[in-house]
Amino acid sequence: MTDIKSLKLNSILKELSSFAIAFSGGVDSSFLLHRAHTVIKSGIIAVTIRTPYIPSREIDEAIEFTKACDIKHKILDIAFPDMIRTNPIERCYLCKKTLFTELLAFAKENHYKYIIDGTNADDSGEFRPGIKALKEMGIRSPLLESGLTKKDIRELSRNEGLDIWNKPAMACLLTRIPYDTEVKEGMLRMIEQAENVLFESGYPGTRVRIHGDVARIECLPGYIEKIIHNPDREHIITNLKKIGFRYVSLDLEGYRTGSSNPEKKEL
Repeated sequence: MTDIKSLKLNSILKELSSFAIAFSGGVDSSFLLHRAHTVIKSGIIAVTIRTPYIPSREIDEAIEFTKACDIKHKILDIAFPDMIRTNPIERCYLCKKTLFTELLAFAKENHYKYIIDGTNADDSGEFRPGIKALKEMGIRSPLLESGLTKKDIRELSRNEGLDIWNKPAMACLLTRIPYDTEVKEGMLRMIEQAENVLFESGYPGTRVRIHGDVARIECLPGYIEKIIHNPDREHIITNLKKIGFRYVSLDLEGYRTGSSNPEKKEL
């Protein structure tokens, strides 16, 4: 079944032929970019948007990936959109509208016919208001159109020798902040620095949710016991307090997507 989906993806990419890929550096967009480069080679470009709420490590990884694959890459710097400054529930929809308007302008100016993104088949079943914005703007999602799930994409990436195949899921820093909270630059940098501490301590993919002066750590399966029993736990606590958190807590439910979605009681 995966082979059929993979062939369908190739067909869609050949049909589109000229496009800019919204490239975050995550597993989905990295696989899509690599496949497009393999199938088409010319007529495509990776475009990464840099905003204050995208971790700098993700930008660096996107640059490294395109350099390693010898793929054209453009970074667009965009200021924090005022309409999402209070982190409203419709944040993702408004953000996509703003960022992809810039992408569409770039594509038109540089004569790329389409904008495509890495939305996959699993995303359609989740709370993803951003997908609505993409559809309204005519953004194509070849992975979704091919029926490829996250599991399929990781499997294909591994088979094609891409070392990003098991990379943890990524999301913008605004997802770490409760809805209807005014977002300040200092909060974003605290979250980013705290997650860097955990990443460097051997806990990739860990989220640090901010609640005032409380850091709520959500980590992947298997990491909870490791953190609890790790002698370096005090190192993590000390560093997060140096960053500005007064309290450091470990969420016993661990990392789960959508933990801050509006239908959830927990923010």
